[in-house]
Amino acid sequence: MEKRDKGSSPMAMMGSGDENEDVKTTMRTAETLLRLVPMALCVSALVVMLKNSQTNDFGSLSYSDLGAFRYLRGLFFLLDQLLTYVILAAGTVSTEVLYLASKGDTTITWSEACVSFGGFCHRALISTVITFAVVICYAVLSLLSSYNLFSKYDSPVLTYPGKGIEVATLHG
Repeated sequence: MEKRDKGSSPMAMMGSGDENEDVKTTMRTAETLLRLVPMALCVSALVVMLKNSQTNDFGSLSYSDLGAFRYLRGLFFLLDQLLTYVILAAGTVSTEVLYLASKGDTTITWSEACVSFGGFCHRALISTVITFAVVICYAVLSLLSSYNLFSKYDSPVLTYPGKGIEVATLHG
C-alpha cells in the first residue's frame, strides 16, 4: 500500500511548487498557440483561394473553373457536419460535468464542487453557453453548405415502367 501524508490532497500530490506551475502554464500557452495558429493559417489559405482569379489577354481563370477545386464544396459540407457534431458532444459533456459539479452525486460520493469553487463554475457555465452558441452557428452553416452542395444537382426523375410517366421528386 502506498504511504501518503494525512493532510495531502490529490491536487497537491500532482505537482510540487511554483516550478511545476510555470511549466504547466508554458505548456498550456504552447498548446493554445498550436491550435489557434493553424486555424488562422487555414482561414487565410481559404480566403486567398476564394479570392483567387485572374483575367488577361488569354481569358479569365478562377478557383471554381478548375475541377479539383469544385470538390471543396463537398469537403466543406463534410467538415461542417463533423465540427457541428463534435462541438455538440463537447457542449453536452460540459453540461453534464457542470451539473455534477453543481448538484453532486451522493451515490458515487461526488461532492458539490461549485459550493467551494463558485467563480470557477460560473466561468465554466459561460464557456458552455458560448459552446452551444457555436453549435447553433455550425448548424446554420451546415444547412447553408448542404444547400450549396445539393442545389447544383438536378432533381431525380422517377419513371413508372409500363405507364410512361416521369415525375420529378423535388422541385427547386
